Amino acid sequence: MSQSEYEALSVEAASVVEQPSAWARVRRNTSVRIGGAVLLLLVAVALLAPWLGTVDPSLFDPGSRDLLPGKYGEITTLEGETLHHRFLMGSDSYGRDIYSRVIYGTQVSLIVGLCTAVVALAFGIALGLVAGFLRWLDGPLMRTMDGVMAIPAILIAIALVAMWKGSLPTVVVAIAIPEIPRVTRLVRSLVLTIREEPYVEAAISLGTPTWLIMVRHILPNCIAPLVVQGTFICASGILTEAILSFLGVGLPPDIPTWGNVMAEGRAQFNEYPHNIFFPGIFLAVTVLAVNILGDGLRDTLDPKMAKRA
Repeated sequence: MSQSEYEALSVEAASVVEQPSAWARVRRNTSVRIGGAVLLLLVAVALLAPWLGTVDPSLFDPGSRDLLPGKYGEITTLEGETLHHRFLMGSDSYGRDIYSRVIYGTQVSLIVGLCTAVVALAFGIALGLVAGFLRWLDGPLMRTMDGVMAIPAILIAIALVAMWKGSLPTVVVAIAIPEIPRVTRLVRSLVLTIREEPYVEAAISLGTPTWLIMVRHILPNCIAPLVVQGTFICASGILTEAILSFLGVGLPPDIPTWGNVMAEGRAQFNEYPHNIFFPGIFLAVTVLAVNILGDGLRDTLDPKMAKRA
């Protein structure tokens, strides 16, 4: 081997060694930083809601209805004590503090989004692995998934919530069911490619149990796309929950959610737009942050996107 060829191979080997890891690329991505920082701030707001919220979001006083942001009014506690209170974001038509309801609504929205993503991913991964690896189940499962996807997601959610009592588990399941076929199709497409790899064929020839091949050899190679898909499901779940509550078919009105706050203020939007403006801002920022985080993860975890970058 000549000296020039040796130097060329050394440079190529050094470039391969110096390539940053996936975690390093994630940390360097601007979208991940921005979206992650905003989400961490929202998580902190949700955890600190009992201290950040100025009063109990369910407390009201008829004499403090429809106050503008920054105005002072009175709120009657459960013990019958009357408090002189400043409504930072105004009050609704029942005299409740919108600021406290928006702060506590952060808890509900993040819980719904996270639980929806977990439920959809859990069922979608299981069905996708079975459909992609067991050919005789592929047809019936995917035709069922196609039938579910043919129905608009919001209609499925409304029908399921209308059938059952409106509660947090019911809303999570109703939002997650339309997302399961999308995860199933994603996992199935990945499995159809991975199962043709030599190490999977070697495991099959050695008599490795099917479930062990799925868990040990196939599932780990699907993690990166599923993480990205999970962020988009989380954002969709937060938005769908707000839509259901706004339409009056989601969580009960006494639970402080952004959708409920906006639903209560839509009748007086022209006179008191702050009833919808403040929860709408929180909703938009949350969904935007989750989508930005998902875009950043896609750019760094997808090999094609990372190579292009």
